[in-house]
Amino acid sequence: MQSPALAQLFSDLWYGDSPLRWLLWPLAALYQSLSRLRRVAYARGWLRSVEMDAPVIVVGNVSVGGTGKTPFVIWLAEQLKQRRRRVGIVTRGYRGKAADWPRAVTADSDPREVGDEPVLLARRTGCPVMAGPDRAAAAAALLAMSPVDVLLSDDGLQHYRLARQFEIAVVDGVRGMGNGLCLPAGPLREPPARLQEVDAIVVNSGTWGHAGVFRGEPVVTKVYNMKTGAVRQLESFRQGQVHAVAGIGNPQRFFDLLADAGLDVLPHPLEDHAELGPEQLRFDEPGAVLITEKDAVKCEQFASEDVWCVVVDLAFDAGPTARLMRLVLLEIGAPSA
Repeated sequence: MQSPALAQLFSDLWYGDSPLRWLLWPLAALYQSLSRLRRVAYARGWLRSVEMDAPVIVVGNVSVGGTGKTPFVIWLAEQLKQRRRRVGIVTRGYRGKAADWPRAVTADSDPREVGDEPVLLARRTGCPVMAGPDRAAAAAALLAMSPVDVLLSDDGLQHYRLARQFEIAVVDGVRGMGNGLCLPAGPLREPPARLQEVDAIVVNSGTWGHAGVFRGEPVVTKVYNMKTGAVRQLESFRQGQVHAVAGIGNPQRFFDLLADAGLDVLPHPLEDHAELGPEQLRFDEPGAVLITEKDAVKCEQFASEDVWCVVVDLAFDAGPTARLMRLVLLEIGAPSA
């Protein structure tokens, strides 16, 4: 598990002005060259992309760490369902321990087997979900299992083997492109210019961006008790300190969201997709324990009455929603009604 000290080192390196980035620049240049070569190989047909029998919308990013892809996929799936589209979702199943892939995922699937994000997607969207490191194989398996009108690929922007009709890049509007360098000197999987090639850019809060991006804001829509199911308003936790536990790509986003609501937060950051046990939710200091929805799917068997799940959705104004959905439906060859 990544230590807090190591996480802070990379945060300072990627999002600060640490001179260490220049020592790593040669490796970053090599990484960027290999990334570009791979993309050119697919563009020129040296490596083959696999076409599906349904249009594919890829949601991803050019940076590592949490940008809000999964909440956006949930939002987009709901928008498409409201427009009477049958939606299927493919995702990697990161850290899932299944012996064979791809794997169909339901709301009752074991997150230890298939990963936490696939289970969350199945529960929140009600859509058929298929997990596997090979997105093309997962997409083919899903289409064989469930006829759908459109496939959403969660975090597959760099998975060029899966052909796609529409690309959406999700950007953390607070952290942006960081220092603008590729791994390991910076946080980028591909150079910033890659954003000029996608069909739409969604910015998750913050101020990064330019005219034409679609800007959303994280909104707490529910806080429920992991043991009893009781529901409370987030503001009701302002009395006394709370422990905030987050095993997501950018834990600070969760901590800031709670602090902005007026809560006195004791942060407990964990590695993204961290395995959780009772010890990660037990503290000497008194106070309620607030966790993310992605972590909640892994805690149901042992969470105490002190543990509360904070459900966060990505919200868009009506105008940007209408414009984005018109663009999506036009590009995937579907009527906009």
